[in-house]
Amino acid sequence: MGLGEGSGPIIIQKKKKGHAGGHGGAWKVAYADFVTAMMALFIVLWILGQSKEVKETVSGYFKDPAGFNINKSKGLMNGKGPSIMDMNIKAPIDVKSEMEFKEREKEKLAKMGTSIIQEIKNTPEFKGLADQIQVQIVEEGLKIEVVDSFKEIFFEVGTSELKGKAKHLIEKIGFGLSKLTNSVVVEGHTDARPYSGNGLGYTNFELSAERANSARRALTFGGMNQNQIDEVRGYADTQLKNTEDPYDVRNRRISIIVKYSGKKNG
Repeated sequence: MGLGEGSGPIIIQKKKKGHAGGHGGAWKVAYADFVTAMMALFIVLWILGQSKEVKETVSGYFKDPAGFNINKSKGLMNGKGPSIMDMNIKAPIDVKSEMEFKEREKEKLAKMGTSIIQEIKNTPEFKGLADQIQVQIVEEGLKIEVVDSFKEIFFEVGTSELKGKAKHLIEKIGFGLSKLTNSVVVEGHTDARPYSGNGLGYTNFELSAERANSARRALTFGGMNQNQIDEVRGYADTQLKNTEDPYDVRNRRISIIVKYSGKKNG
């Protein structure tokens, strides 16, 4: 087909495809945003590590940047301290020192546990009970467990009243713990024998908590400071010692946890 009258030449335009993904500037914007976010994170972390006075000063600046006077900021100045510009960023926590402190704490508590066991062995009244006292270092601190056995039970089934020998034993432990200032947690544990009522009435939770409180009273009667008590917990049968036999007598026990001194102390 020929060209019609008045028709111009046919022009073909070729468009060059760009390479914005590899050679454009989008990545620079993303990188700048990332750097800005990291800087903001470091500023926030620095502020969180400062004293209350520094936080108040920084807060005062952002509330009123134009009218803020760094030499008269609340809590820092009035001649009572350096300006925020003179302050140094706090050095990172000395992890090695903390680990060394924790190790010294472990050694101290382990020695206390060994001493308590030895005292029990040397007391004629408790002859043969040493194997029912278990001591170990756990995450919270030193755990001393008084465990029932077929040879000697510390609570009659279904009751929270400590038997005579068991009461004296826990009092002995309380006397040993009176030499410390560490906080103490007392836990009660039962076997899985259920009460009637499908959990709507009296349950092993109430029983375990009452047994823990009986142990708490014996500890303080033995000489341990009442203010050392941090918590009293009743776990019922949720932390069985012998999971293969939920009715095993060894599931009935009292746990006394002496917490590291770095934690809350009474």
